Amino acid sequence: MIKIYQQRSNIPLAFLTISSISLLSLVGCSSLYSPNVPASPMFKNRGEAYVAGNIDFRTQVAVSAGVAVTDHVAIIGNASTVSKDEGNAVNKQKLAEIGLGYFTTFGDNKRQVLEVYGGYGRGNFQEQQLRSSTTGFALVDDVKADFKKYFVQVNFSSTKRDKIKLFGEEQELSYGTMLRLSQLTMHNTMHNAMPAANERNFFLEPVFFTRLGLTKSLQLQYTTGMNIGLQKNEYLKAGHPIFSFGILYNFGRTIN
Repeated sequence: MIKIYQQRSNIPLAFLTISSISLLSLVGCSSLYSPNVPASPMFKNRGEAYVAGNIDFRTQVAVSAGVAVTDHVAIIGNASTVSKDEGNAVNKQKLAEIGLGYFTTFGDNKRQVLEVYGGYGRGNFQEQQLRSSTTGFALVDDVKADFKKYFVQVNFSSTKRDKIKLFGEEQELSYGTMLRLSQLTMHNTMHNAMPAANERNFFLEPVFFTRLGLTKSLQLQYTTGMNIGLQKNEYLKAGHPIFSFGILYNFGRTIN
């Protein structure tokens, strides 16, 4: 039986709004780009390190890591892969990122964390459309490209938590927000084995996460969000929300 001891009234309205929009946007969307789960270590002290893994409904698998190299400077890294085969449609993507940023704590007992990162990534994606035939599936459309990515990202979390009694133990529940602006530029674009126009787009990606503490360092994470394309394109456009579950571990954190 699960009981919640509320220290604040309810889940933020924005979190529920993004969750609803993300689920609605699953229908009727087609885009080469699948946004990955942003790294969100929420560092407090020099010397902390963080690792995390996430998986989402598009069979995207992502791993991220980071380290606080000084009292306010941190390095993050992220790698993800998408491999989804629906029979008549195949989507694939690989992406690796690295970023450098600033973090600080503030508020009562320094329980709030703010992080700002900028970074660079490279990857590739492919989308194939197939048609069923008497001999199996025949390829009718194939688009693939390499891409590079620049991003700016702001993370915020508060360590004021609701407490959940789960299996007789009180666990900590926390919320956080990430806002990422990404610029993606395609190159080496091929459409049905013929050179095609390279495209560029800017994506605004608001993301919310909920974390359930299993131990002082180990947490489960649920992440939901969406991506908004700021330019109209044929291939590189918004369309895939973020909806993932993961686990993360923080090394070297001093618990207040």
